[in-house]
Amino acid sequence: MITRQRLAAGAGALLAALALGGLIPAGSAAAADEPAGDAPAPKVELVLDVSGSMRARDIDGDSRMAAAKQAFNEVLDATPEEVQLGIRTLGANYPGDDRKTGCKDTAQLYPVGPLDRTDAKTAVATLSPTGWTPIGPALLKAAGDLDTGEKGGTRRIVLISDGEDTCQPLDPCEVAREIAAKGIGLTIDTLGLVADAKTRAQLSCIADATGGTYTSVRHKEELSDRVGQLVDRAADPVVTPVAVDGAAQCADAPQLKPGLYTDREKFGEHRYYRVDVAPGKELRASVSVAADRAVNRDYGVLLRAVTTHGREIVRGQEAGDGRTDVISTGLRYPKSEDDGSDDDSDEAQPETVCLQVSNSYSAPASVKTTPGLPVELTVDVVDGPDAASDVAAFGLGHGWWLLAALVVVGFLAGVLWGWISRWRVAVWRTN
Repeated sequence: MITRQRLAAGAGALLAALALGGLIPAGSAAAADEPAGDAPAPKVELVLDVSGSMRARDIDGDSRMAAAKQAFNEVLDATPEEVQLGIRTLGANYPGDDRKTGCKDTAQLYPVGPLDRTDAKTAVATLSPTGWTPIGPALLKAAGDLDTGEKGGTRRIVLISDGEDTCQPLDPCEVAREIAAKGIGLTIDTLGLVADAKTRAQLSCIADATGGTYTSVRHKEELSDRVGQLVDRAADPVVTPVAVDGAAQCADAPQLKPGLYTDREKFGEHRYYRVDVAPGKELRASVSVAADRAVNRDYGVLLRAVTTHGREIVRGQEAGDGRTDVISTGLRYPKSEDDGSDDDSDEAQPETVCLQVSNSYSAPASVKTTPGLPVELTVDVVDGPDAASDVAAFGLGHGWWLLAALVVVGFLAGVLWGWISRWRVAVWRTN
């Protein structure tokens, strides 16, 4: 079973829907001002649980450790040349009972870099199930292995484990959220080997926090195929959101160009961003906010376009009641060629539009509110509509035309039904 991260799915669905409706044109989702030249090589680190429980012989009649070694060897043979790959272990070296020592037991078996397949396989062959399961500490170290200060490029951790973290209170879910909050574009995918319900829940939470996937594995072939897919995925070209910090008021908001952005927003917070819209252009924006932890039912997301003086131009809003972990909305604002100004200059000045992202999420007292909820914001500025009758002139989310149409249809339907009822009564009386 594969549980895909819902923020990415929700944002993808929103962008697809907007594209079909003419809201997002092809090719406009790329981040603004992408640097020229070759992007950094994609980097992947495989993080393998080598704790004592990996001795269990319940994967096609063989041990979990043997299945992992076989999968690693097959993946190493098939790793694309452009991918820089490393291997980190957890629970591989300390066999004792001291919890403090066991929870530090994570080591880099093979450094992230150009792959020497023979050396990597030799290192994997030395592994033997040994100790504890310090998932949280291993993820922190793996994030450090991949965060080399380079901008751009794919960074992915593939975690393979057969049990829960044994080093609480360093919660692996909180560790994953902290990694996501750094904005380094690192994704964690998790695989559970014959995992129980608690292990599945924890590994799913880790993956969800960073936009990764969780996969439950019970057979050798499944493990090899899935790890291979994830390594290959790192080599695929992707659009990496640009990390940005929204402001508490429009005057201090960061200036955005067309692109894909990511941020974190506290529960019930308002965050502002600024976009310049020239006459004859149309602003199109969408936002997705995800609940990456337990939240109370009944919540909403609001995206407003306002002037620098706070007057609302247009809004988009959506609400939920706990049936999904991500909620999205969008808006569009066309600026007329004739902006009503008396400026006789050859080039009219653009208008600064403030985008306000708000949410009404709340959480139970036992749930941590930091870091904030993941936010993904898409901004685009395109040529405005040719005709004033374009629906964009009325703003996505108001629905005045739809409301008027429903009123007219309802009135006509009522008249027709009344006439039919009177006719049926007259016929009944006659008979």
